[in-house]
Amino acid sequence: MYDPALPPQNIEAEESILGGILLDPKAMGRLVDFLVADAFYVRSHQEIYRAAICLHGKGKPTDLMTVSSWLEDHQLLDEVGGIPRLLQLIERTVSAANIDRYAELVMDKYVRRQLIGVGGEVIELARDTTRELDEVLDGAEQAVFRVSNRGRTTRTLPNSEVASAAFTELEKNNPIYPTGLRELDDLIVGFEPGTLTLLAGRPSMGKSQAALFLALQMLARRIPVVFFSLEMTAQQLEYRLWSLLSVHRHYCDYGFSPLRSGRIRQHRAGLAPLTELERETIVDVLKIAAELPLYFNDDRGTTVMGIASECRRLISEKKQPGLVVVDYLQMMADDSPNGNRSYELGNVARGLYKMAGDLNVPILALSQISRAVEGRNNKRPLMADLSQSGILEMVSDNVVLLYRDEYYNPDSADRDVLELIVGKARHGLTGTARCLFDKSYGLLTELPGGNHGN
Repeated sequence: MYDPALPPQNIEAEESILGGILLDPKAMGRLVDFLVADAFYVRSHQEIYRAAICLHGKGKPTDLMTVSSWLEDHQLLDEVGGIPRLLQLIERTVSAANIDRYAELVMDKYVRRQLIGVGGEVIELARDTTRELDEVLDGAEQAVFRVSNRGRTTRTLPNSEVASAAFTELEKNNPIYPTGLRELDDLIVGFEPGTLTLLAGRPSMGKSQAALFLALQMLARRIPVVFFSLEMTAQQLEYRLWSLLSVHRHYCDYGFSPLRSGRIRQHRAGLAPLTELERETIVDVLKIAAELPLYFNDDRGTTVMGIASECRRLISEKKQPGLVVVDYLQMMADDSPNGNRSYELGNVARGLYKMAGDLNVPILALSQISRAVEGRNNKRPLMADLSQSGILEMVSDNVVLLYRDEYYNPDSADRDVLELIVGKARHGLTGTARCLFDKSYGLLTELPGGNHGN
């Protein structure tokens, strides 16, 4: 019977979900992208489901043995009722056949509980007469937005709705963001929301510098960019950004003196202190850098779920990213000795691809390529050289492979030339875009009278 004093909940559905997961570990794949742990009303149920999420994310089964072992390792087994409680959940469940429906019921109750909480928040906002009305309305809108995004909507639509939405999108002229390199835009058009672009190459080929350059094309238009760096710290990237800003054409009117990125490292190491002119340049560049809508995250333990969470937070704050950079994929794959690294890397790639569509953001993910190129006469990378897993090729909308001939041939006639080999373009053309690359600043510029190859 309905009791208005109790928060919305469905304990039986929660138990059926957990029992279904323990009975049939494959069922977890139907839930993980939709059902969140906080949706469970009972605290012990949350902990059991979190254990299942963690295990599933590492490619491990969510059966009784592995879940109970995980909970015991994290000192949570007794807290959830021990193995007898897990066995009880299994005994009360016939099968996992209806687990999707149960998940919808649990999420329904969860969203309703969240909405009750937001109602109190909105009331407090409305009572605060020290705030302007516009600020109150905006705060209330954001609070409801946070909850509404947790609800589930169907993605199976009649073509009449799809056609109408497509026309509306066309009329709104929502942009595909240019890369800033004409030859590359001729091939892939640009960064389109909802797509995953892979930027791959051997170590020291210039992936991170190229990614920062591409990110700056958005920032110069005041379009937010989120840069997730699992290799370099945020401060190291910031120093590179200062160097790039000092020579980028968009900021040439400021009259900055060129600042080589290596100079800051030399100064910090006590090898060659910065000159007075270089210090003045840094002060001037810093004023520009501080105003850019750029967000760094250098958590080396981040996951796809963590990246998605940070992006959702920015979207809720009306800072829709024009580009999300992940540097780089292999650092996100589990390196445990018992793990299947190719499987883990595939999960990361699939997760980012799904996230791009769910959040309607373009993602630029950096990747290593295998050492196979080193044994060939022609060391230009191929799609088959993508490191560790063919899944990268499958889920990416664009695959751009980097090559600098001077890296292998110091006397090359193509010194300072970076080749961006488009091996896959789901909505464009394959071919090669060539540009000048000044690694002292991380600057990419057009080749005079350049052409792209096919």
